[in-house]
Amino acid sequence: EKQVFQLRAHMYQARSLFAADSSGLSDPFARVFFISQSQCTEVLNETLCPTWDQLLVFDNVELYGEAHEMRDDPPIIVIEIYDQDTVGKADFMGRTFAKPVVKMSDEHYCPPRFPPQLEYYQIYRGNSTAGDLLAAFELLQIGPGGKSDLPPIDGPTDVDRGPILPVPLGIRPVLSKYRVEVIALEHQILTFSIVWGKRSCPWTSHSPHPALDNQHTFSSQDLPENELLHPPLNIRVVDCRAFGRYTLVGSHAVSSLRKFIYRPPDKKAQHWNMTG
Repeated sequence: EKQVFQLRAHMYQARSLFAADSSGLSDPFARVFFISQSQCTEVLNETLCPTWDQLLVFDNVELYGEAHEMRDDPPIIVIEIYDQDTVGKADFMGRTFAKPVVKMSDEHYCPPRFPPQLEYYQIYRGNSTAGDLLAAFELLQIGPGGKSDLPPIDGPTDVDRGPILPVPLGIRPVLSKYRVEVIALEHQILTFSIVWGKRSCPWTSHSPHPALDNQHTFSSQDLPENELLHPPLNIRVVDCRAFGRYTLVGSHAVSSLRKFIYRPPDKKAQHWNMTG
């Protein structure tokens, strides 16, 4: 028996990806395969932790079988990560697999199963781990009423991104403003680059004694309130060569900034303790 579905792939973010370029970074995009269809996210340049924040919609997906079988054991989704090169074909960076949460046409779109929650999927490159994908997938049966009976895609909208749909409200994380500050107390190479989330913050020392030249940089951006969803802090060290050339010396990733988070004291609680 033929069943018709719509697949919604909520591609929010990836972290700790493989560095495919000589710069120590990559230009990653994701390709999602389901049955006979595939779609790609946009390409994000020079990052190991891309935040695509993109919804991919697969319409008119035809599956054959009993309804209860579709609900309990849906087909596998394949997600592959690539590095986009300016010349030549994209380089393969890793692959992961996922199963969608299935809603049949006679079921209600409501908690606890819907809307689906973002999950981390381990990315593999051969037998080695190659990062994590933060995403959610839902397979919605199209009933007699057609696509008009499907749950609406609940914003937000971003006119600057054109036809690209962001991950809907209720699935995307709640964001707050964060500021990360980095102080270099000692270093022997002239240029650092801090890559956190979507932004890269380079700074350069021209001192003949860089170990004595303390430097400070910061980056402010919106990040999930859930600290487990924060991207790693990637530090690249490059050597400045003649004619504007840079050579990667090494890199380091701070996988979690949780222990470094400063929380301002609650002034009301302080006042209560002093007066109480």
